[in-house]
Amino acid sequence: MRVIILIIACFSLFNTSCKAQLPQGNRGFSRQDTLRGSVTPERAWWDAVKYDISITPDLAQKTIRGINILSFKALKPGKRMQIDMQVPMKITDIIYQRQSLPLTREGNVYYADFPQPLPQEEVLSLQIHFEGAPREAVNPPWDGGWIWKKDKEGNPWVSAACQGLGASSWYPCKDHQGDEPDSAMITLIVPDTLVGVSNGRLRDKQKQPGGVTAYTWAVTNPINSYAIVPYIGKYAHWSEQYEGEKGKLDLDYWALEEDLDKARRQFKQVPEMLKCFEYWFGPYPFYEDGYKLVQAPYLGMEHQSAIAYGNEFKNGYLGRDLSGSGWGLKWDYIIVHESGHEWFGNNITTNDIADMWVHEGFTHYSEALFTECQSGKAAGNEYSIGTRKLISNDRPVIGAYGLNNKGSDDMYYKGGAIIHMIRQLINDDEKFRALLRGLNSDFHYQTVDSRMIEDYISKKTGIDLSSFFDQYLRTVKIPALEYQYNDKTLQYRWSNCVEGFTMPLRVFSGGKPIWIYPTEKWKKTEIEGDGFEADRNFYIQVKKINR
Repeated sequence: MRVIILIIACFSLFNTSCKAQLPQGNRGFSRQDTLRGSVTPERAWWDAVKYDISITPDLAQKTIRGINILSFKALKPGKRMQIDMQVPMKITDIIYQRQSLPLTREGNVYYADFPQPLPQEEVLSLQIHFEGAPREAVNPPWDGGWIWKKDKEGNPWVSAACQGLGASSWYPCKDHQGDEPDSAMITLIVPDTLVGVSNGRLRDKQKQPGGVTAYTWAVTNPINSYAIVPYIGKYAHWSEQYEGEKGKLDLDYWALEEDLDKARRQFKQVPEMLKCFEYWFGPYPFYEDGYKLVQAPYLGMEHQSAIAYGNEFKNGYLGRDLSGSGWGLKWDYIIVHESGHEWFGNNITTNDIADMWVHEGFTHYSEALFTECQSGKAAGNEYSIGTRKLISNDRPVIGAYGLNNKGSDDMYYKGGAIIHMIRQLINDDEKFRALLRGLNSDFHYQTVDSRMIEDYISKKTGIDLSSFFDQYLRTVKIPALEYQYNDKTLQYRWSNCVEGFTMPLRVFSGGKPIWIYPTEKWKKTEIEGDGFEADRNFYIQVKKINR
């Protein structure tokens, strides 16, 4: 069981011109959103311990049937269990101690009723039978579901991507990020001409009657339900070992036979990526399950220990540099970004997708760190600053809690800008590195809330960043440094900010760095150099005014 810590945050309304725009209430959300996104009474009493999933796809009909043996522990006495299974998929039977349980369906949720309350702390299991035509992805991985494609030779090439949409779109589970099974097994029963690949290590491969083979994969670490994935195709395989911080790490690569040569060339970036990320973030979190990069029939996804790769063997993002700086074409975006999620997203996971900036903000910043590992700190800074043009400030980064509602897609680029500014405020790269490694050590295999991460960063840096996080995560306002510069006297203050916003700022005068400490009230500082310029590493507005 992942450690689950739920924090109820009470926000006061800010007054004056610096009033914060907090996430709106539950307007526009349905009961199905609540059932999916909240810890309902039918979820709260039990903890998922293990998923043992076996599926047989019908590649022609685009349907699947399978069984999930769900092991769970009763945290307190409970009799009614919520099992998530999205329409049009259906559960056909749930067997407990050789007896079928009564089932009631409410949209995307089934309720299974036990004869009597179950004993507390005992690990029990259910055998859940399911079948149907899972939702087919329209634009994976963003609009998720199953992907049914063919390779260039006409062979079936199938996978799934369901972050946001939810794992219950194709198998029955407790579809909530706050509860991850301690381990998982995935068996894919596929035609003999194809290969079934999934998370973790290959435990067994058995030919079965009817011209099919069963591939069984085992995950020994906690794993989020959306990170469990099937890959089915005419795959070729090769492997190598990486000498990492915890010893030998097995690296396994799976690519379509027709793309083997291109994949061998492009995937050479993996060891250098691992070297960089282990330096900044600490040891790769899943040595026991290995690292795997699998060619997928869509762009990519951070499936734990089985990263989905579909970037067409190009550097950049499908051959484009998202930063416009030129540095983003020096490496493969999907290899770097999706692998960064092994630390932020898979090792550290948020309880609620409203806080997904913790996944995406840190992982986006991993791109700048990898650029720095390759080409130096100035290049990393240029990459980070360049991606800010993609920030839309359409709505707050943090979404509505308990409703399966993510915030703005600014969680990527604004989230990365937040991490970059924290690095400037620390002003010591060894301390910044210790912070990143500390996060992955102290929250190892845990689920967290944004407030936990915010408080941890404030504590470790010794800087009260509460108003900083409220400004950048909970409003769409870009703080403005208003200033007047005359006769080597700089007058300045913050505006367009939350109440109490006090972020220090590095400025330059005559090419020399100076730290100033603006508040909402006017201050003045004597500076020796000629001219004045705010450091571009801070995501702010600068406004010259006449007083």
